[in-house]
Amino acid sequence: MPLLFHKKPALVVYVTCGDPNLATTREIVLAAIEAGADVIELGVPFSDPVADGPVIQRASERALKHGTSLAQVLTLAAEIRQHAQSTGLIIFSYLNPILRMGMKKFCAVARHAGVDGVLVTDLPVEEAGEYLQAMRANDLAPVFLASPTSPDARLKQIAAASKGFVYAVSRTGVTGARQQLAADAQKLVRRLRKVTKLPVAVGFGISTAAQFAEVGGFADAVVVGSAIVETIERNRGREAAAVAEFVCGLSAVSHQPSAKTG
Repeated sequence: MPLLFHKKPALVVYVTCGDPNLATTREIVLAAIEAGADVIELGVPFSDPVADGPVIQRASERALKHGTSLAQVLTLAAEIRQHAQSTGLIIFSYLNPILRMGMKKFCAVARHAGVDGVLVTDLPVEEAGEYLQAMRANDLAPVFLASPTSPDARLKQIAAASKGFVYAVSRTGVTGARQQLAADAQKLVRRLRKVTKLPVAVGFGISTAAQFAEVGGFADAVVVGSAIVETIERNRGREAAAVAEFVCGLSAVSHQPSAKTG
C-alpha cells in the first residue's frame, strides 16, 4: 500500500455513508477531497455502533433507514476512486457487516474497488488472524486502533499488524467532538513512535482548526469524524458545500509549517 499522507499533518475525513443518502455521500466525499482531504474513511452504518457517540449513531440510523449496505459502500468506493486516484480510501466498519458478506469476498471486492485499507473498529488485534490473512492476500492495509490505556506489549502487537498507518485514539470512550483534547494523545503518539515507523493518525474528538493544529504538531495525520457528520446533519440541502467549507478551514492548517514533536 502506498503512503497515504502526502503532507503533514494530513487530514483524514470520516463520513457515514448513506447519510442522508448515497448520492449525497458521493458529493460530500468528492467535495471534501477537492477541499483538501488526504484520506477518506467511508463509514459503514451499523445498527449497534458501540464505539460511536450520538452524532454518528444518529447518522447510522438514518443511513440504515435507506437500506445502506456494505456492498453499496464498496460500490461507492469504486466510484470515488475513479474520480480521485491519489486520495487514500479506508473502509471503516464494524465486524458484523464484513462477516455477513464473508471475509474473503469482502477483501476481494474492496481490492477491486480501489480501497487502500480497512479499519474494523471492534476487531481486537489478538483475534484478527483470518482477517489479516485475507487482507494480505488482497494487498489491503489493516489499520488498528491504539488507545491510551493499551499496555506497551499490546501497542507493539498493534503496530506489527498495522499497515499504512496506526490510528491513535486521543482518549478513552466513544467518538464525538470535544472542547478540549486529552493530554494522553501526545503521550500515546510518543509511545507508538518507539515501536513503529508507520505514520500515526490521531482521532476521536477533534473538531476545530485550533485542535487540528495542536494535534498536527505531534501527529502525522488528524482524523475528523463527528464534526464532519454533524456538519452534514445541520446543513440539509447543502451538505457538500458545508463540508467543503469546513474542510477548507482545516486543510489550510496542514499547509502551514509546524514544529513536530513527540
